[in-house]
Amino acid sequence: MSNDKTALVLGATGGVGGAVAEALLNKGWRVRGLSRHPKPANAADPIQWIGGDAMDAKTVADAAAGTQLIVHAVNPPGYRDWDKLVLPMTDNTIAAAKAVGARILAPGNVYNFGPDAFPVANEASPQHPNSRKGAIRVEMERRLAQAGQAGVSALVVRAGDFFGGRNNASSMFAHGVVKAGQPVKSITMPVQPGAGHAWAYLPDLAKTMAMLAERDGPEAFETYHFAGHFDPDGARMTAAIRAVTGRPDLPARPFPWLGVAIASPFMTTLREMMEMRYLWRETLRLDNSKLVAALGSEPHTPWEDAVRAALIGLGCLAPVAAARAKAA
Repeated sequence: MSNDKTALVLGATGGVGGAVAEALLNKGWRVRGLSRHPKPANAADPIQWIGGDAMDAKTVADAAAGTQLIVHAVNPPGYRDWDKLVLPMTDNTIAAAKAVGARILAPGNVYNFGPDAFPVANEASPQHPNSRKGAIRVEMERRLAQAGQAGVSALVVRAGDFFGGRNNASSMFAHGVVKAGQPVKSITMPVQPGAGHAWAYLPDLAKTMAMLAERDGPEAFETYHFAGHFDPDGARMTAAIRAVTGRPDLPARPFPWLGVAIASPFMTTLREMMEMRYLWRETLRLDNSKLVAALGSEPHTPWEDAVRAALIGLGCLAPVAAARAKAA
């Protein structure tokens, strides 16, 4: 890939957006990052930062001028105001992509699915969400599909819960399973024992998305499922954390869902978390057959290597200690 292609990344300071920006840079793309709080200009920073809000249609359109790809990786922080922000931001991205002839690349999630899609979901599985955020995600993808009929190419790559990456300190992994910025003293698992759960290591997901973005194809709107790291019974993630910390005796505790339920009427983030609890109670695995058919394989970092990098990135594990545990 030559360096004559330019991508605009919405949400470039976040976990997914930052990881996809890095993956595109590694493949020779020029990258612009739109952020309400852009990083200061730095000659060593390969991203061209643009100050602005994804809620402003003109700002997005101006930032997208001359691009071939718009990465729509922006989300309201802390689960807040999805009903007010998600769809208008999507519409602004669609309008900008249509104006400049760019392809849209967006990370998807499993909110779209209700229990009738369990335990294994592929791209054709029914989307009957039983949550408000899930319904918004379904409508978001409907609008992208509708835009495809008007000539806007869009790709959605659906994945499980994120972990790893440079800017992913707001994930359930970072604040539910371990505590960002603190040594790992115990493991808290949100998943119901015995239920399978899909995790997505962000560097692998970002590499996959960048590979799909470069494929030539006639598709107007396509979805792909990223299998990631599937924990079949809730114990695999725990075992990986114990292995990379060198602490086989590290205690594992259930997530305090009861406490979250009690406090949820008073805190928006906790209330929104409770709405998605069903995804931690039931097994849901993503079938990546279509993705593998398109790319030949799915990028996959081994469990322990991915968890080690994630913990180091969160400041939960010192590199020296990680190296000792790996050698032991």
